[in-house]
Amino acid sequence: MVQHHELWLTALLNQYLAGPANAFLAAVGLPAADPAHPWRNWMAMLLFTILLMMVLAALLRPRFSVDKPGKVQLVFESLYGFLRQQAHDIIGHGYEKYVPMFATFFFFILIANLLGIIPSFESPTMYYVVPAGIALISFGYYNVMGVKAQGLGGHLKHFAGPLWWLAWFMFPLEIISHSIRPVSLTIRLYANMFAGEEVTLGFLALAPWVIPVVFMGLHAFVSFVQAFIFTMLSMVYVGMAVAHEEH
Repeated sequence: MVQHHELWLTALLNQYLAGPANAFLAAVGLPAADPAHPWRNWMAMLLFTILLMMVLAALLRPRFSVDKPGKVQLVFESLYGFLRQQAHDIIGHGYEKYVPMFATFFFFILIANLLGIIPSFESPTMYYVVPAGIALISFGYYNVMGVKAQGLGGHLKHFAGPLWWLAWFMFPLEIISHSIRPVSLTIRLYANMFAGEEVTLGFLALAPWVIPVVFMGLHAFVSFVQAFIFTMLSMVYVGMAVAHEEH
């Protein structure tokens, strides 16, 4: 993966934490091409996103109140309530236990996307490895939930189709269809965020004041939309995996 420039955060990590990064990459069989700079921009921004979510949770949780909710609490509760309602409509009975995972998908992708608006930062989702990782987590999650809800045999019946005598034909098609899902999730998120980042940077270089504000607003809008689409598709996949035939 080509890194056009090194962000200040990446440079800081390479200066002080190059050793641990090299050790980790060597342990997983992926030695860094440049041991002096093992940290890449997407790694630094991914780590920053995770730490930011942890810090926000630690700071906001003690301030949440049932009696006197603040504006920030109302925003989070509205978003969570919206995701909860969507999960109810898509999955139906037993949807509650899946909502925390969907909320994690939504808020993580949203924060990661919005980081691209901040000068000297980048959206980690503009690098294909990050959307690919999230898509694989979604893929594994809905399959595991399908097996837990119906057992391995019941889950595999979804791959055979509704007519037993067409199972020989439907099974390989379903395998291909399911294999394409993480690819589709990856390309959709990566392509939109990469394009948005490049457009914003291009207009910042041409006209660094008024015009880029419009595209930064568009970037924020796309960030919400892409987080929403990824989460909704994950809900659909879980709903299909846990649905029983009689429903």
